[in-house]
Amino acid sequence: MQTTYNGLELPKDGQAIDYKNGQFEVPDNPIIPFIEGDGTGRDIWKASQRVFDAAVEKAYGGKRTIRWFEIFAGEKAFRQFATWLPDDSVAAARDLRVSIKGPLTTPVGGGIRSLNVALRQLLDLYACVRPVKYYQGVPSPVKHPEKVDIVIFRENTEDVYSGIEFKEGSADAARLIDFLNNDLLKGGKKKVRSDSGVGIKPISIFGTKRLVRYAIRQTLEMGRKTVTLVHKGNIQKFTEGAFREWGYEVAVEEFRADTVTERESWILGNVDANPSLSIEENAALIEPGLEFGSQSFRDSVYAEIKSVLDSIGKTHGNGAWKNKILINDRIADSIFQQIIIRPADYSVLATTNLNGDYISDAAAAQVGGLGIAPGANIGDGFAVFEATHGTAPKYADKDMINPGSVILSGVMLLDFIGWKEAAKLIEQSLEKTILQKFVTYDFERQTAGATKVGTSEFATRIIGNM
Repeated sequence: MQTTYNGLELPKDGQAIDYKNGQFEVPDNPIIPFIEGDGTGRDIWKASQRVFDAAVEKAYGGKRTIRWFEIFAGEKAFRQFATWLPDDSVAAARDLRVSIKGPLTTPVGGGIRSLNVALRQLLDLYACVRPVKYYQGVPSPVKHPEKVDIVIFRENTEDVYSGIEFKEGSADAARLIDFLNNDLLKGGKKKVRSDSGVGIKPISIFGTKRLVRYAIRQTLEMGRKTVTLVHKGNIQKFTEGAFREWGYEVAVEEFRADTVTERESWILGNVDANPSLSIEENAALIEPGLEFGSQSFRDSVYAEIKSVLDSIGKTHGNGAWKNKILINDRIADSIFQQIIIRPADYSVLATTNLNGDYISDAAAAQVGGLGIAPGANIGDGFAVFEATHGTAPKYADKDMINPGSVILSGVMLLDFIGWKEAAKLIEQSLEKTILQKFVTYDFERQTAGATKVGTSEFATRIIGNM
């Protein structure tokens, strides 16, 4: 490990977090790198750091402390080092393992398309984790935001993040379109128009299974009861549809004792209700219209039911399946409706990259918006916690932006390293501050009788409420 990064020495009174045998080892004085962020990130980070330090001091009475270490990315890095993302910043995030960052500007023009994506790919942070829950007092556009309590696990390296695309009119696009039309699609009705831009959307067994595996492990740790695989497999059968199938494989093959699929629950539930039910009668209940299918299809359903009853009838039957984690799936467009009209039915979502991007923001809108939405990017041995909103440069250095997203990302960080007492203290104090109606302008304009405070004053009141 280096002793300096970007010309700055590591704090001598701090220690690096280690990772052994799949577990993080956290000292009482961990060195945690931070990127303050561009635009409003400067105001937000100053306020948030004060909250983190106060909570750790309050919770542990000086026995634990975080040694913050600044690393650079975005505009500040470009001004100082003439690069948007210095190698030393990536090295520090890798060597010190757990980091936190504010919002970053995406450079205009060539080069890195997104600094956030670059960090995720360079550290192989394959799981984007977005918890969405309601804090009392936060203005919301829905009637019952308190029913929203979900954690979204979004695959973070494939799909549109792979960045494989070719510009319309380019030689590469023309070559690919020619190959598709005159080779792979030859003789068929489907053709790609010659004036198209073309993108490739890879979704792999490896990428899917490690994301779903992580989501189920975390579901077990959190004590939650359902995992929903979100996909568009009714249209894209070999990418989105494969995500669904591979996700079910992980659940059944690797977590058999702890999980039941939705379809298995129907089969087992039918037998619980009527132990004398025949396989054929069970099949008719789980496959309406079965009699109109081919004999081979009916036989495949009968074989499926027999296999379920033979393999897990004793371990999961007689109602035992109700205490397992239910693994189900939903079409991506349907889930947007479901999380609005039936949010209590969903607890953990495992999604492909693009679907997860949309759903995360849509869910956050129900509980106050991106200004209070935390996020994390997790890999094997590495984690970067981050604000989920943009840089809002027109509000920079005006001490007015809601720091909730970074503060709650810090709550996730503290919880992640096992400092749960400090994490809970921040959550409770933030909620109490909002209930007292001392809020930043974004909430004040939607809350009757609220007092508008700046970024720094909001942090001060949270600390006071500890």
